[in-house]
Amino acid sequence: MIVALIIACEVGFWVLLALGLAVRYLLKWRRTSVVLLLCEPVLELVLFVATVIDLKNGAEPSWEHGLAALYIGYTVAFGHYTIRWIDGHAAHRLGGAPPPPKPPRYGLARARHETKLWLRGVLGGAVALALLQSAVWYVGDSGDISSLRAFQWAALRAVGIYGLITLAYWIWPKKAPAGAGEESRLTPGKEHVRS
Repeated sequence: MIVALIIACEVGFWVLLALGLAVRYLLKWRRTSVVLLLCEPVLELVLFVATVIDLKNGAEPSWEHGLAALYIGYTVAFGHYTIRWIDGHAAHRLGGAPPPPKPPRYGLARARHETKLWLRGVLGGAVALALLQSAVWYVGDSGDISSLRAFQWAALRAVGIYGLITLAYWIWPKKAPAGAGEESRLTPGKEHVRS
């Protein structure tokens, strides 16, 4: 049941996002689009409540509950970022706005960008760890919590690996190609920051 709900939440996320942006840019109903986009967090709340009810009704903690915690952590950390990114592209394609700035591709500007994304990953991992620890305490000694502990380690490993990849951008910054013009070496919005 929990896996089906996770899939439904993911599908619901994209459906609400598509509807919200279509209403905003095609029908020009800004308030309605805001309401639709504000419904996004309700999906995670529904998943959280369903997971708690499932455990309360005596379900043995399993990988499904761990996956639900990781999913909620990911959407808390990256949901708004994803919506904002897609909204920028929709505003350009459907609303006549200028194209959104691309993330930096080279040098220390890229390392800073990757660090910001990694910090989002840390937030997502922290949310998942907190939810999983709450489930461990809730179940207590009465059930097998090994799957919940396994997902805690999975969250820590994911954040750690992501951190190592981010660190690599600082240690070995990607250099602009030799024939690239001056523009490709500048960070969007920062005129004198070189990579």
